[in-house]
Amino acid sequence: MYDPNAATPTRHLSVPYVIFIAVGMVVGAGIFKSPALVAENAGSVWAVYGVWVIGGLVSLMGALCYGELSTAYPSPGGDYYFLNKAYGPSFGFSFAWARFSIINTGSIALLGFVIGDYLNLVWNLGPNGPALFALGSVAVMTLFNLRGTTGGKGADYAITSLEVIGLLALAAAAAWLVIQEIPPTTTGPGHAPNPAGLGYALVFVLLAFGGWSEMSTLSAEIKNSERGMVQALLGSVLIITLLYLMANWALLRGLGVEGLAQSKAPAADLMARAFGPQAGIVLAIAVAAAAITSINGTIIVGARTSYAAARDRTGLRWIGTWDVKRGIPANAIIAQGIVSIGLVVLGAWYQGFSTLVDYTAPVYWAFLTASGLAVIILRRKMPDQPRPFKVPLYPVLPLVFAGSSALMLWSSLNYVKVGALFGLAVVGVGIVLALITKPQK
Repeated sequence: MYDPNAATPTRHLSVPYVIFIAVGMVVGAGIFKSPALVAENAGSVWAVYGVWVIGGLVSLMGALCYGELSTAYPSPGGDYYFLNKAYGPSFGFSFAWARFSIINTGSIALLGFVIGDYLNLVWNLGPNGPALFALGSVAVMTLFNLRGTTGGKGADYAITSLEVIGLLALAAAAAWLVIQEIPPTTTGPGHAPNPAGLGYALVFVLLAFGGWSEMSTLSAEIKNSERGMVQALLGSVLIITLLYLMANWALLRGLGVEGLAQSKAPAADLMARAFGPQAGIVLAIAVAAAAITSINGTIIVGARTSYAAARDRTGLRWIGTWDVKRGIPANAIIAQGIVSIGLVVLGAWYQGFSTLVDYTAPVYWAFLTASGLAVIILRRKMPDQPRPFKVPLYPVLPLVFAGSSALMLWSSLNYVKVGALFGLAVVGVGIVLALITKPQK
């Protein structure tokens, strides 16, 4: 079992820096692609706004739960560590396996398709262009991380600022259309939403919010051990929610709900409509750069979780080794890259982006449900554990968050597709691995 006292990372990260890291990881993950799929399933303008607000509220409740867990159980393993505490080593390993084979690798592949859809507007390689760009981006970023070099904090601030500027550019484009009195591409009211469609729209919304929970891996490094992680989690979720609502207003104002639903690259389409084709191309490149930033962060976080879990199990030492010379879990990065490339191939074979959402979403929400309940389980199991921050309205809020996550699990499985079935099969493989490997003594 991983012992957080065996490694003692220094508390050197400020709250603003962690917020910037969170915004950088999350914003590049889906806002430039998900709004079209949300509009397609939600149907009407107000339903679109409604599901994005609900997504922010669900994420905010989750951030409060993670605030308690990450301050009570700070560890570089993040949720892997406190899920071990709550449910035992086999469950913790199953989570790490899911992150390795589904959640993180699926997100990397999914981001590859975001890059592919936008870059194919700039350099059209035909119908297979998005998949080819996705394969190339995943391979290149995996090799980049094997170099063992990392940028300074200034670079992290600059890259995240560029992502935020990209969203502000969307607002500027919509404002310009208002000033010029140019109507949206489509002006119809859309179609009446139905419960199943709204549920599936929420799957895509919360995909765009996905990644905030991985900030718990920095819980042992943030300066203020008692409140810092809570402030970072809540601050990042609130900022991301406001940015997303602004981006959706801009896209709906420029394209209309039906135009947004039909767009393959909505941000580029909006910019081209407001400022001409060249502006759309510039934003397409900026969106690809933002997605690359998220891929980089996901590779870093995911590989370290895989390394920590593999180090704790017999028979997985190849992945659980640390390259001292380069200062990275090189083998975990290689293994993660191979799986990610395989998932790109799966997406290319069957409907790309949406298939990867089907693949990752059910497993992601299953473990977030478990994390919400872990707040209650650990309070009962370890009542004397110091808790610098406690979830307000306990136990109501953890139960509401767990219930919301379970509802999202149901929504993501409501349309059982190839991706969802494949994801569930991979979880089954992880359960078998948990049984045949043993925790290190």
